[in-house]
Amino acid sequence: MNTATVPEPRTAAALAARRRSTETALQRVREAITRLRREKAQVSVAAVARRANVSRTFLYDNPEARAAVASAMTEAGERRSRTLAEQDDEREATWRERALNAEDALKAAHGEILAQRTRIGELLGQIRDLQAEWTDEAIQRITTENTTLKQRVRQLTADNRTLDERLKAARSNLRFQDRRVADLEARIADPGSAI
Repeated sequence: MNTATVPEPRTAAALAARRRSTETALQRVREAITRLRREKAQVSVAAVARRANVSRTFLYDNPEARAAVASAMTEAGERRSRTLAEQDDEREATWRERALNAEDALKAAHGEILAQRTRIGELLGQIRDLQAEWTDEAIQRITTENTTLKQRVRQLTADNRTLDERLKAARSNLRFQDRRVADLEARIADPGSAI
């Protein structure tokens, strides 16, 4: 009797249960890898083990599980490399554009600074020209004339006020005289009413 070639029914059942358990675990590993790819999460032995609810030892010991995880990690690494290369290209393009914009802005700023310096130089020249025309003697003469003119304005204002008051008094006298003339004319026209 050779018992080694024909397994006992309990052993066969245990082996079948173990194969089913392994297949179920492998299916969970595949699903975990698919979910990680879909979520664009990092594929690693630890992440797959956590998601598939299997041990890391199972992932290392089972050839199918090890191959699936290695393939997923390689694919994720290639995808990540492509993504990083694309991001580097985008960053370089962005920096190139920024550098060109900064260069243009710098040229515009230098042009504006040059224009402002030219304008400041012109204005300083005008100030020097104005200062050169006025000597101390001329400034003293103008100050004296200004003081004289202010006094003259005050005098004319006072004279104007006096003349205005005299005009008002003359108008008042004129109105009084007009009434007096009218009263006298009335008396002349009617001599009996005066008595």
